[in-house]
Amino acid sequence: MRALVRRAASLLRASAAAAGPAPRPPCPDPAQRRFPDAVCRGKNIPTFCSSGYSTLITPSNEVVIPPELLSSQTVGTPERKIGQYEDLVARVTNFHNEDKGYMVLDGDVFDVPIRKDIVHRVVRWQLAKRQQGTHSTKTISEVSGTGRKPYKQKGTGRARHGTLRGPQFRGGATMHGPKPRSHAIKLQKKVRRLGLKIALSARTAEGKLLVFEDLEVPSHKTKNIVNYISQMDDTKKVLLVDGDDIDKKLKLATQNLHYVNVLPCIGLNVYSILQHDTLVMTRDAVNRIVERMHTPINR
Repeated sequence: MRALVRRAASLLRASAAAAGPAPRPPCPDPAQRRFPDAVCRGKNIPTFCSSGYSTLITPSNEVVIPPELLSSQTVGTPERKIGQYEDLVARVTNFHNEDKGYMVLDGDVFDVPIRKDIVHRVVRWQLAKRQQGTHSTKTISEVSGTGRKPYKQKGTGRARHGTLRGPQFRGGATMHGPKPRSHAIKLQKKVRRLGLKIALSARTAEGKLLVFEDLEVPSHKTKNIVNYISQMDDTKKVLLVDGDDIDKKLKLATQNLHYVNVLPCIGLNVYSILQHDTLVMTRDAVNRIVERMHTPINR
């Protein structure tokens, strides 16, 4: 019986070898298909996609499948892990949602692990540092008034007093009141820099970072900016960041909108990023921010 089993097994192996290896099913590569509103990982460089203003990128060494051969069914792409320090590819557009090419976002700036404790420390440092600290109260030596004793020490039946400028009298001094001082606290430069990287990475992971070629507007009319912002999906507050000085027409067009703010890249900070749900940066601003993050810290 065992001999018959061994003989049957050898015949099966021989027939399988004669037929050749079975064809392997093609491995679906999400980078070879174009799906809007998704974030996927490419072959070497992941692709960052944002709703309404981006598309997926096909690697240059891959063959693009003709669209007529693809199924119309939507296929979901796996979620990309955040904080892997991987370079991302973002689509560059403008206010008119025109294709202006692509741009690589450095992974050590736009894909760092999210740490809420670092963001909390940086925000506290910003809010404390921006306090004016001009509060002031008058002590007993600064209050205007006479210095004579109001009445004699004994014989009146009243409480003894030596001055009318004391804190217990109306118009008198304030004891232990605030004086002008600085509320700033110390925070290491590397922690401040890490906080900005985390804020940028958070907006990138949410798909709320848009890269524009420039922020040029045809005129200073506010209605132009209103139309542009209304085309962006799920946008409530927008922060526009330019590389150099802000264009005068853009300033005039946005100064009456409470949900649109403009900053040069030198003024980009963690608190402003957190206050706006959508961050729009120009290509020049991204390059300047990356250069700033890569500059050695002077100790």
